[in-house]
Amino acid sequence: MTRRPLIPLVATAVLVAGCSAGAAEQPVPSLEQRGTTLTTAELARQDLSNKVSLTGKVVVNPVFGLVAPVDGEMRYLEVKDSKGTPTKPTRAGTVWLKGKPTPVDVPAGATFAGRLVDDRATVTAGMPVVSAKHGGYGLVADIDGAQAYTLSDGLATVKAQIANGPGPFDCAVLGTIAALPPGSIPEPPAPPAAPPAPPGDMPPVPPVAGIERPKDTRSPSEATGMRLVCTPPADVKLINGATATLEVVTARATGVLVAPVEAVAGKQGAGKVDVLGPDGSRQTRDVVLGITDGKVVEIRSGLTGTEKLAVPGPSLPAPQQPGPVG
Repeated sequence: MTRRPLIPLVATAVLVAGCSAGAAEQPVPSLEQRGTTLTTAELARQDLSNKVSLTGKVVVNPVFGLVAPVDGEMRYLEVKDSKGTPTKPTRAGTVWLKGKPTPVDVPAGATFAGRLVDDRATVTAGMPVVSAKHGGYGLVADIDGAQAYTLSDGLATVKAQIANGPGPFDCAVLGTIAALPPGSIPEPPAPPAAPPAPPGDMPPVPPVAGIERPKDTRSPSEATGMRLVCTPPADVKLINGATATLEVVTARATGVLVAPVEAVAGKQGAGKVDVLGPDGSRQTRDVVLGITDGKVVEIRSGLTGTEKLAVPGPSLPAPQQPGPVG
């Protein structure tokens, strides 16, 4: 029997061993040291808008709140039960300050739903004082605590998109986004008592068994959490319970100095950036921040616009832990 040569097999084994040794010599990826500059960013000027996205749904006859326009004393008026949806504003009360009244009106298309504070209570501007019920469809989106202060700065525009439906379209905001306490509707006044019996020989008036108050068919409004309520244009077809997305523009700025968010430490107000010198050194500077769209942030002061920034930006120091007492 003829034996086959072993030289090819040996060469193959050497080749496999060489590949394995080369693969083992490749460096293992690792994280860079904190403070290492991975890339750089330059400042620019552009128009900017601050947007917040909310998830909501279509609701029939949503309840919204009206706030006190000024500081003062809240004095309610007796609001009669209306038949149908009012086509004109309804006066619900006034806020008195130094002898001057400022009206609180339920807008047309909505009905009075309840008092939110006691009559003649001291109120501050922006405090919810009246709940109202919109007549028809509206869009309602719940707001969490992290979004509340961003939205409270202003609701410039709101656009809505119905899932698998119409949109985007403008949505008009109703009332305030603040949480509403339970509303109350005062008892209607009792009818006047029967007149006294006439003098003389007239027969006595039979005693009245009891005086019945007129029934009020309105039910007080329930408490709500923080939420945004808005109404679509009349030509938009809505289905109760449909899911919607609301995009809220809270602020706009034109031609402002911006930097990538990755180069900035901080979100609102005061922040920090690392400016790179000609030799690559980093110098941390304090900056005043404005609005952001999630990609870039407005730099209101602290930089001229010619600087080159390090990315990632500086790391904010961790909060100091309190030491042992005693």
